[in-house]
Amino acid sequence: MLHIGSCLDNCRYHIGHLEIQSKAQCKDLGIVVANDLSPQQHINEITAKAHRRANCILRCFISRKTDLLVRAFATYVRPILEYNSIVWSPSLLRDIEQVEKVQRRFTKRLFGMRCLSYDERLQKLGLLRLELRRLHLDLIFCYKIVFGLVSVNFNDFFEYSSTTTTRGHAYKLFKPRCTSGVRQNFFTERVINPWNSLPPTVNFASLSSFRQTICNVDFSGFVSCH
Repeated sequence: MLHIGSCLDNCRYHIGHLEIQSKAQCKDLGIVVANDLSPQQHINEITAKAHRRANCILRCFISRKTDLLVRAFATYVRPILEYNSIVWSPSLLRDIEQVEKVQRRFTKRLFGMRCLSYDERLQKLGLLRLELRRLHLDLIFCYKIVFGLVSVNFNDFFEYSSTTTTRGHAYKLFKPRCTSGVRQNFFTERVINPWNSLPPTVNFASLSSFRQTICNVDFSGFVSCH
């Protein structure tokens, strides 16, 4: 049993004569859900696992070819750090840095990369910051909801903006007022500003076109590490 929210429930629940134990966190579909909805414990688990797997790649691969090791990282490590990130994507700088550290540390250990800065390494290796990749994943899932590509009811999460403007695109969403910090960092709240700011150069004709064109958009105003 997991109590979520600031309201304390002192009631005891039973199934037959067996009392249901109250927990501070539980794992649901691979995501650690805490009673305060903080992603920190989940981030601790996935970063520890990702570091172990990244170290294993560097130890076990005989080849020192950079492109091969980067491909192995993208295949075996990065999915650990991005699985269901729409649910747990962090907002605190310490959590963002903790996830980013996995890629930062791995790229630094590649041949010829130690003397370069993190951004220089990413540019040379053709990689993006993990924080930026999570933002792209948010926008892609938002696209799927808006255009009905997933079994999610649009009206349960968003509503279109009633403001008429000639700038930007025609699929802008209404931004409600939010007083809760947890709610403010939830997917349906955090994605609205970057979604509404997408420039006319973004192609909404298909998911593949959208996915490609958002890679050329400057999102420096929406990421903490830039």
